[in-house]
Amino acid sequence: MTERHRLLVLLEDNHCLAVLKPAGTLTMGDRTEDVSVVDLAREYLRRKYDKPGKVFVGVVHRLDRPVSGVLLLARTSKAAARLSEQFRKHSVRKVYQCVVAGRPKQREGEFVDWLAKDEATNVSRVVGPGSDNGKESRLRYRCLQSQAGLSLLEIELLTGRSHQIRVQLASRGMPICGDVKYGSRMKLDGWLALHAASLTFEHPTRGESINVSVPHPAEWKRFGFVIS
Repeated sequence: MTERHRLLVLLEDNHCLAVLKPAGTLTMGDRTEDVSVVDLAREYLRRKYDKPGKVFVGVVHRLDRPVSGVLLLARTSKAAARLSEQFRKHSVRKVYQCVVAGRPKQREGEFVDWLAKDEATNVSRVVGPGSDNGKESRLRYRCLQSQAGLSLLEIELLTGRSHQIRVQLASRGMPICGDVKYGSRMKLDGWLALHAASLTFEHPTRGESINVSVPHPAEWKRFGFVIS
């Protein structure tokens, strides 16, 4: 078992399970049949609670395979339905950190685009407003540091489109480091400099606001930023 196949639990109760998804690990299974975070979560719960048969783990959102960070899972069908609704309504606060080539023209602001995904190639692109298959996509950004041709950005994702942060930044000449699919000249070993740093959501049964956060990966030291 590799280091990335060890499940790091960030929050656990009867309804929710928040974990660190390592870069390079799938959120849930696909045709590659590689081990996913859902597989690891099921095995963790089965062993911890001595559960027979298949353990319920509800997927309420996803992170791209090369992206690291907080992944929220549901332990009950009630929680899965209620959390999924929060993500659908964009009421979950999602904060990311990323390292990009270049720097934004302004220190902070909001990007609004229409994005369309090509299912055959698994690539998204910016299209004109109102275009067929296009969906409005919004994010807020703040430039935390810049040096040596790179910038460290904090992103608040206001919608949740496929590859949204990656496409919106790349379309403005700021590809995420390691994201060769969207124009990065820097090749990394199966990961991108994009990290889901925190999630804030309403607990599905108690109604209270819950925040879960996790530091950036150790590999980010290579960029030279002082990241808190």
